[in-house]
Amino acid sequence: MEYSPDDLAPRERYKVLASFVLPRPIAWVTTIGPTGVVNAAPYSFFNVFCEDPPICMFAANRTPDGREKDTLINIRRTGEFVVNLTDEPLARAMHESSGDFPPEIGEPDYLGLKLEPSTKIAVPRLADTPWAMECKVWKMIAVDHRELIMGEGINFYIRDDLWDREAMRVHMERYHPIGRMFADRYCRTDDRLVFPAAEGAKA
Repeated sequence: MEYSPDDLAPRERYKVLASFVLPRPIAWVTTIGPTGVVNAAPYSFFNVFCEDPPICMFAANRTPDGREKDTLINIRRTGEFVVNLTDEPLARAMHESSGDFPPEIGEPDYLGLKLEPSTKIAVPRLADTPWAMECKVWKMIAVDHRELIMGEGINFYIRDDLWDREAMRVHMERYHPIGRMFADRYCRTDDRLVFPAAEGAKA
């Protein structure tokens, strides 16, 4: 079985990509609107790409009728956003925040999610998130009916119980991130494999 992307409708291409590029990390992006309403929306076409400087990227699609969503509108206006990561206790709220909320309704307020002020930007983070990165827009690229938003991380937040400060390592037994599969399916990440270092590789 093989396909040429040109022979598939955009929705069909999405299904092929989203069905096999698994699991995907989820950026739960908080932004702030012109009246102070805080928006939170999940994006699973997302990852981090380098550490010097710390750059992440996610794809913000427009609605089927071509309108820009609140996240994109807010980022265009302020140039700021926070990437919050999701763990199991927050998973349902993250999923529910993907609904089509009007601009005057903030998902954190509607879903009862606590917010905390960020340190270096005006956009708050989600208070209970295991990890968050305050971002300034690094670059934005229009690709058809979506925008690729690249952010430079200018401040990291790590929940205290998850981090070994001396070893600079996460306590994996305490960290239970959620990955995106496709449609309404997600995955847990507690069933883990550990392999010895490959021969000749440096530890």
